[in-house]
Amino acid sequence: MRRGFRLAIAAVLVFFASPAAAQEGSSADLAKQLANPVANLISVPFQYNYDCCFGPKDGDKSTLNIQPVIPFGISEDWNLITRTILPVVGASSPATGVDSVFGLGDTVQSFFLSPKQTKSGIIWGVGPAFLWPTGTDAQLSADKWGVGPTAVVLKQQSGWTYGVLANQIWSYADTGGGATKPDVNAAFLQPFLTYTWPSSTTLALNTESTFDWQANEATIPVNLAVSHIYKFGEQPVQLQFGGRVYLDRPDGGPDWGLRATATFLFPEK
Repeated sequence: MRRGFRLAIAAVLVFFASPAAAQEGSSADLAKQLANPVANLISVPFQYNYDCCFGPKDGDKSTLNIQPVIPFGISEDWNLITRTILPVVGASSPATGVDSVFGLGDTVQSFFLSPKQTKSGIIWGVGPAFLWPTGTDAQLSADKWGVGPTAVVLKQQSGWTYGVLANQIWSYADTGGGATKPDVNAAFLQPFLTYTWPSSTTLALNTESTFDWQANEATIPVNLAVSHIYKFGEQPVQLQFGGRVYLDRPDGGPDWGLRATATFLFPEK
């Protein structure tokens, strides 16, 4: 299994290195738009995450995040951008007495109101974020309905994109599906920095930190990834591969992880 995993990584690296697949011009513009969380671009990322090693049994977890981003022009001056994250999770047993699990996790859906015109190159968006209890297993769901504010601010210049995205969610109701779980009181903070070359190759560095105020725990991974836009027929797709290390995590949390993403792009014609 480890040999097959190494071969898969090698294949991805070869694919990224292939000069024949390079796309100029419009592909670089698409890559810059993808670096902007509130760009006026329909995209559908399928983001696969592998994390290791959990608990005394060094369990692992695979998460496929389905993350459609859909913008709506609601006036001459404003866009409404919806960003949805629906996780499909498979996790092996981290400790004796804890079962392996597979199913849907809870959905987080954000709505950003963002101006179409920017001032001084500053791009921003603000709105609500909702927690939907779509988890199909007790281990994968908070069993809570939640809501809170979300915001993003960034700037793009000379190939660089830098900014921060954040949200804070509080639960306001139980699902009534079983034993009462702790309330949700959690913040998400994602400072990000990317550089995009004219070929559309992009190097991205970010953290995706979660702060659970209820449990007084933090999870702080640092991600580094490279991506490139390819065309399969007329369909542009950004392929990304990278890894992460955890600067902080709850007891029994993961040490490191890998990420591979295929993002399907639907620019206006």
